[in-house]
Amino acid sequence: MNVGVLAATSTQNWIVAAAVIGFALLAIVAASRWLRRRELSREADTRLRFVRRLAYATILLIGVALALSQFEGVNRIAASLLASGVVAAAIIGFAARQTLANVVAGVMLAVTQPIRVGDWVHFEDHYGVVDDIRLNYTFLRTGDLERVVIPNEKLASGVLVNETLAGDAVRLDVAVWIPPAADAARAVAVLKQATDAEVTVEETVPTGVRLAVGGAPVPPSTRAAHEADLRARCHARLREEGLLEGFPPSA
Repeated sequence: MNVGVLAATSTQNWIVAAAVIGFALLAIVAASRWLRRRELSREADTRLRFVRRLAYATILLIGVALALSQFEGVNRIAASLLASGVVAAAIIGFAARQTLANVVAGVMLAVTQPIRVGDWVHFEDHYGVVDDIRLNYTFLRTGDLERVVIPNEKLASGVLVNETLAGDAVRLDVAVWIPPAADAARAVAVLKQATDAEVTVEETVPTGVRLAVGGAPVPPSTRAAHEADLRARCHARLREEGLLEGFPPSA
């Protein structure tokens, strides 16, 4: 009879554990569907993505813990682990310090929002749109559709340029070089007339003079194409005026 009671209890524990896990998964699915129906601003969407993933992990962790608590053997193991909790916490904390640092950095990014989902940013040698901000990593999508994965801790401690934090358009900015002997003032006047853009002398070195040409704001996704077109028009006009003599055809 004891064997039958134990078997019935074990079956009941498995049923309760499965029910708890199932309820946790249903709660995650329901919350996900409810949140995805919301029309949110870029700031709210960025915070919500991070909070949603944190909530999912918490719900799943609590569900698994409640499910395992139905089994007496697990309770005994948990009690023995708690007895050495300080040592275990120190070991786990040391082993997972990088992961925890990324999560903390992710919380900081979600709260302060130096970047938001949909922003176009420069970070180190990468330029692209922020695709997603997750618990540990931030994903950038570059103009050639590559995905750049950046640890949140590195992103939070690094220097980045957010071009769309104040608006959804970016100014064009191209560099055009002319020979050192060329008339820089005339080149500036020619380019201003030809492109109706802001042109300034940015740098003078023994090998040439660098002119900065700034165009009107354009959508970030088309910036590369507009800058290439502006650069080509500048070079063509300077060559017509004879201001690129001494430079190779590709200058």
